[in-house]
This record gives sequence, C-alpha cells and structure tokens, in this order.
Amino acid sequence: MNNSPSEQQINQTYELAKERYAALGVDTDAALGLLAQTPISLHCWQGDDVVGFEDPTRGLSGGIMATGNYPGKARSADELRSDLDMAYSLIPGSHRLNLHAIYGDSDGEKLDRNDWRPHHFDKWIAWAKENNHGIDFNPTCFSHPMADNGFTLASLDKGVRDFWIEHCQISREIGAHIGEQLGTACVTNVWIPDGYKDIPVNRRIHRELLKQSLDDVFAKPLDPQHHLDAVEAKLFGIGSESYVVGSHEFYMGYAVSRQTLLCLDAGHYHPTEVISDKISSVLTYLDEVLLHVSRGVRWDSDHVVTLTDELQAIMQEIVRGDYLNRVHIGLDFFDASINRVAAWTIGTRNTVKALLMALLEPVSHLQTLEKEGDFTARLALLEELKGMPFGAVWDAYCLRQGVPVGISFMDEIRRYENDVLVGRD
Repeated sequence: MNNSPSEQQINQTYELAKERYAALGVDTDAALGLLAQTPISLHCWQGDDVVGFEDPTRGLSGGIMATGNYPGKARSADELRSDLDMAYSLIPGSHRLNLHAIYGDSDGEKLDRNDWRPHHFDKWIAWAKENNHGIDFNPTCFSHPMADNGFTLASLDKGVRDFWIEHCQISREIGAHIGEQLGTACVTNVWIPDGYKDIPVNRRIHRELLKQSLDDVFAKPLDPQHHLDAVEAKLFGIGSESYVVGSHEFYMGYAVSRQTLLCLDAGHYHPTEVISDKISSVLTYLDEVLLHVSRGVRWDSDHVVTLTDELQAIMQEIVRGDYLNRVHIGLDFFDASINRVAAWTIGTRNTVKALLMALLEPVSHLQTLEKEGDFTARLALLEELKGMPFGAVWDAYCLRQGVPVGISFMDEIRRYENDVLVGRD
C-alpha cells in the first residue's frame, strides 16, 4: 500500500505550493509553525469501547453505546497506552489525552467510582511526561448502579445526587493534580446522562437540582494554572429522547453565570444544527470553550471524524475569529466496528488537516473585502481557495513531523494489528 512520494518530491511540490499561497499573502511556513503548537486532545475511550478498567464486566448505560466487535480492544491501562503510543506516532504534532475517571490504574485493586484518588493516575502522568502529552479529565457519570435510573446530579434522590457530587469533586481534585504535575492546565469536563425517554410533567425540578449539584461540585476554588472546569450540553440521547436536563440553554446560562468553560460537542445537537456557528456567540461571553469534535449521523452516533464541510467550518471559525488561544480542541467518537488505532489516527489526522486548511486562508484580506462590502471578491476568493494545493503543504508537514505521508500510515497499523492486537482475542 505504500506508494508515498519521495522526500525530494514532497519538498519540491511544497515549494511550488508555497509560492502559490504566497501570491495570496499566506506564509505556509508560519502556518505550519502555528499548527505544530496547537494540540488536539485524543479521547481514551476509543481504545476500549468506553468500558474502562473499574469493572470490565459492567455493561454500558446512560445512553452510551459502542457498536461492533472488531478484535483487539485494550483490556488494561498498559495495553491502552501502547495503542495510544501507536496512534500518536502516526499523527503529526504534539497532542494531549482526554481521560475518563474509569481508566484509573489501580494495579488490580477493586475500586468503586468514589474510591479513585489522584495517585491512581500517577502511571498516566508518568507516561504523559515521558511522551510530552498534556492530559484532560472527565468524571464518569454513567455505567454504574447509581446511574441505572437515568439520573445522577439531577436525581430526585438526595443519596444519588450526593454520590455523584462526591465523584465529580474527586474528579476535579484528580484533574488539578494532573495539571500541576504536567505543568499544563487540565480541563475537567462534566457530562451527565440525566433525562427522560418520554415527556416529563415537571422539567423545572431537575434543572434546579442540577444547578445546586453543580454549585456543590465547583464550590472549592482550584488554581486555573492547573485546572479548568467545563460543562457539556446535549439535545437528546438513548433513554432521554424527550428531555435532557443539561440542555444547551441550561449549560450556556450556567457557564456564563459561573464562568466555567462550555463544552460544545458536534454530535450533541439537532442534525441540522452546527457548533461552528456557536463558537463566536459563546466566546462573546466566556473566556474559553472546550470542543468535542465528533460526527453525528442523524443522531449522536459519534462516528469517526471525516473531512466534512462542518469540520472545516469549525476550524475556520477558530482561526478567522482569532480564537486559537481560547479554544481547547478535543475529540469524542467511538467505533468498535473498525481497527481502533486506525479510528484515532484517521479522525485526528482529519482534524489537524482541517485546522491547517483554515490556517492557509488569507484571513486578513478576506476580512478587509468583507469590511469594504466587496462580497463578490470575497466569494470568488473563498471558492478559489478550494482548489489550492493544500495537500502538498500537508504532506510536507507530515514529513517534517516524522510521521507517514499519505495512506502509508495504514501499513504501520496493519503491522501493529498483526503483531499486537490479534493476540488479545
């Protein structure tokens, strides 16, 4: 499968592309330098179908579903780190990890959700230090007996609410410990599955309870140099088709009033609703946001990210709005029907590609045309950009970053599958 061009060919085509972009006022070398400084946070749960290591026999719940049975999923933290190492080696740039609480490394000790403590993640921290990864974190408010009725922080049962409040408080402490140890702020994102399958009579009570629970969760101040809080909205899910307590409007109001980050998940809205249009609105009122880049198909199905118009629009909005230092870009998809390392690799490479395409726009010139009211020239230039030799710049970036150029990354994945993954089943 390896039919990649030679290093000489890549460099030659890059120089030609560089000249084409320079004619539009775009410095491709500067764009690649900025791209290399922008990390993407890979989600650990793609590697094992959102099972975790707390109790692998426990089934998924809370609207979570991973479909497929492709062989070779990670069964331990060591296997998951090995798979991640493989994926990172195929993705240009230096990136982060998004870790859920159920992925702690307890050395075989049986721990319930609220028994996890910062030291249970020290192996992850050591691995991250060795590989120059930042880590982000999430409490795991699903797949647990205390979430079986579909409610956690917004439950009518105070005992249930208190359990999940404690879990989220512990998760914040873990996130702050991670951020302090790694020297880069850990974003700890709270998502809960709470909602009803059918239409409720009393929507108000659960939202009032959720507001109070979140206030209790975030009551303890943490150093923003080490830790940032985020809350994540959703339109609907499996088992909560008619009512989700933590809607976009609820969390938008909460984030603005409490000045937390708001997490915008590309799969958590109506199929015709996009998050690219929300970024500038949200950042008018908040200092920073968190993105979960995903690909919903008709509903929140979390497909592997492809180079869609919306993915490009998300990255264009970040670059055009000069938001790169205010947006934390994370991924959220899980596909058990294909090679999981390939899913990480394909999805993340596409995300980085889309960001590069945005960085290769002559933004200043386009905005000048717009300000002057020359919408004809603006449209003409935007359309012309679609035919520019972006691929040559991408290949040069991969070469400079020491990762496979073109489809040749699949050769490495197939080798890893035959040498490592096949032996797990």
